Amino acid sequence: MGIMGRPMAKHLLKAGHPLFILSSSAAAEELKKEGAVLLETPAAIAKETDIIITMLPNSPEVENMVTGEGNLLATMKPGTLFIDMSTISPAVSIKLYNKLFEKGIEALDAPVSGGQTGAEAATLSIMVGGNESAFQRALAVFEKMGKNIVHIGKPGAGQTAKACNQIIVGMTIQAVAEALTLAKKSGVDTAKVRTALLGGFAQSKILDLHGQRIIDRNFKPGFKIKLHRKDMGIALQTGKDLLVPLPGSAVVASQMDAMIVEGQGDLDHSALALHLESVSGL
Repeated sequence: MGIMGRPMAKHLLKAGHPLFILSSSAAAEELKKEGAVLLETPAAIAKETDIIITMLPNSPEVENMVTGEGNLLATMKPGTLFIDMSTISPAVSIKLYNKLFEKGIEALDAPVSGGQTGAEAATLSIMVGGNESAFQRALAVFEKMGKNIVHIGKPGAGQTAKACNQIIVGMTIQAVAEALTLAKKSGVDTAKVRTALLGGFAQSKILDLHGQRIIDRNFKPGFKIKLHRKDMGIALQTGKDLLVPLPGSAVVASQMDAMIVEGQGDLDHSALALHLESVSGL
């Protein structure tokens, strides 16, 4: 439970849900003070509850949490609802859905968008794949963490929607970073450029929030570059599997790769501007 999972868990506690969490979580002691029960293993959690939520960095971690030795699948009861709110490969989500369905366990892939701000304000957009009955069962839980909650469709559909989201976010950050770098190199006031653009057709939430981050040089991570690069990799692989070329996504991914090589992967993804400024001689 990190930048996203910690506030999401807090909202569930505030709403009165009994919450069992891993004692190894970085937020464990903090959440224990707010009423969470600490348990040592995923298997122990699976014995105690009929709704399990994972919020992890990548596909291998989620897969291991479910099927690894001594993990969830060993003790999950038939009728349990498994909700993965991580951003992972649609193919892995479908694989886990099928494996869990064989055990009488419903699974939803429910990745989120909205960043740290949305997690803290409980205004996340939640994109859900899985059966309608499972979605309806989970809806009251989702409503404690988000506002825009959409059942996209079949298993894996939530992760596909999130891949689409990350393409748009990544390319829009790239566009904002390029525009503000051009303004800066021209000697134009970037703050005034941003203000002017917010009143026109270029207006976007990313220009508003991340444009301000770039101007303020505030690259403390709300969402780390290395995690967004992982998401771009999911999008690119999904495009490859479906024979959909994603040239713009590939460019953004290469910019992120350069930043990771430069040791800047833990910065906020708005820090794409730093790389552009560097190669522009600023």
